[in-house]
Order: sequence, then C-alpha cells, then structure tokens
Amino acid sequence: MSLKDSIIKERLPKHIAIIMDGNGRWAKQHGNARIFGHKSAMKAVREVCEGCAELGVDYLTLYAFSTENWNRPKMEVMGLMDLLVSAINTETDTLIKNNIRLNAIGRLTDLPEKVRTNLMDAIGRTKDNTGLTLTLALSYSSKVELVDAVRKIARDVESGTIAADSIDDSVVSRNLYTGGMPDPDLLIRTSGEYRISNFMLWQLAYSELYFTPTFWPDFDKEELYKAIVDYQHRERRFGLTSEQIG
Repeated sequence: MSLKDSIIKERLPKHIAIIMDGNGRWAKQHGNARIFGHKSAMKAVREVCEGCAELGVDYLTLYAFSTENWNRPKMEVMGLMDLLVSAINTETDTLIKNNIRLNAIGRLTDLPEKVRTNLMDAIGRTKDNTGLTLTLALSYSSKVELVDAVRKIARDVESGTIAADSIDDSVVSRNLYTGGMPDPDLLIRTSGEYRISNFMLWQLAYSELYFTPTFWPDFDKEELYKAIVDYQHRERRFGLTSEQIG
C-alpha cells in the first residue's frame, strides 16, 4: 500500500519547497565523481514533479543552484550548467504534456547566456499551463533577494510611488523574487542536514520543516508522500493557541 492513500487531499500543502541536497555524497558512496550525482538527481526531480502534479499541489520550488555554488570547482560548475541546459531541453515537452508551468527565481543575469536563453524559452513555452508551477531557484541567495527587494522599495520611495510609512510585510513580500506566489507551507531538506542554507528566509517564517537522511538522488514519490503525511499530522498555529484554531 502506498503512502499516497494516506494523504488527505483537502489538507495538501499549497506550496512545497525543497533543498535538494546530497548529490555529491551519493556519488561518492557509489564510487563516482560528484557530477554523476547531479546527473542521477534528475530522476528525483521528475518523480517529485510528477508526484506533486498528480496530487494537485499548486507550487513546487526547487533550490537548484545557490550564489555560493559559484565558488565550487570550475569543472563542477561548468558541468552543472551543461546539465541544466540539457535538462531544460529534454524536459520541456514533458512539462507541457503534464500542464506544468516553469518559473525561475534568483539573479538570473549571473547565469551563462546559453542557460538563460534556454531557460527563458522553456518558461515562455509553458507560460499558459494551468497546473503545477515549478520554480527553479538559480543563482539564488535569500540575503541577496532581500537586498534587491529593499533597493526596489527604496527606489519607489524616492520616486514618490510609495510612502515610507506605508511599507509593511505585504510590500516586502510583493518585492521579493517570489512576489505573487504563496509562501511555502512545507520545506523539505534531504541528506540529513538540518539547516536552511540561505533559502527563502523571509518566506519560510511559518513553514513546516521536514528533514530526511535520504540523499536527493534516492528521493522518490514515496519519500514525497512520507513528508506530506508528516506535514498533515502537524498543527499549524501561526502564533495562536490550539483552542483558538479548534
């Protein structure tokens, strides 16, 4: 029996965010180079996308490449960029077939031109899809995102578009890369690490956190279902008491 049968459809997380971790260690366990782990991770991406789309989850955000990742060995970074282009070109038709809309957040101008061109083409080809929104966080840093948001708001104040006293949390949220998207209900991190790693620091304020020792290449639909079932057993109070919610 699949854990899928235990999931209450009416209590699905609207937005799931995932820190995909453990590719390098998984590859090392299998006696291969780190890039082999990144290539093998594509199966997990497909599994999770399909699983979320089948369940009816609205948003899935994957932490694919951080600003700090640019400091990794040059050959690994080049391999990751080539893999990203290959994945975009290979998977776009599947996204269209499954009614999945592709989106991307981060300092996308930092990406190589070939990556940017293919990414924007895929985003354009899937923009009319109405099912799951799959967001890739690329060259992403939450601290940089907050800095960029503050700069945008400051320019609006300078131009008189907004008054400084009217700035509230909704204004900040609207100016983040994720503006227009709901905050994640559930954050999943694989590989046994217990940290957020500069990912969606503002948006995760009230998210439920789920950590699993499973390396990302081994993460499949059943692992996804396990995380969602765990999420559905939690009481989300948002600062209230259990009695107020009940």
